Amino acid sequence: MNLNQLVKITISALEDIKASDIEILDVTKRKTIFDRMIIASATSTRQAKAMANNVHDKVKESGGVSYGTEGETSGEWVLVDLGDVLVHIMLPDVRTYYDLEGLWGELETGAVEQQGTADQSKDNSVLGLNRLLAN
Repeated sequence: MNLNQLVKITISALEDIKASDIEILDVTKRKTIFDRMIIASATSTRQAKAMANNVHDKVKESGGVSYGTEGETSGEWVLVDLGDVLVHIMLPDVRTYYDLEGLWGELETGAVEQQGTADQSKDNSVLGLNRLLAN
């Protein structure tokens, strides 16, 4: 599965559970272990958990790999690691507080339709530990 297909499946899975304020960050300009970061808002912890589960299930059904999910216990910020795509599902207050879009501010943000492809070397940082152990 290529990057664009993975992003489209992820966005569709988030939209199925009524995610709001979906942003896609292209992080290929940074030396990271992933190419896209998707940030979405949920209205409740239950919805955040449902979105994460749906992303995981839809990616697996499409032949992709989900390397892990973190934060489901509290549900305020759930992270789904899809390899080249890292999905952050956050409650609005948590999203405002951590301001991931601002932290990655010099990177281009875009709407769902603005998707590109680019390959870049990856490093073996702590964020990729689940992927490294899975191989």
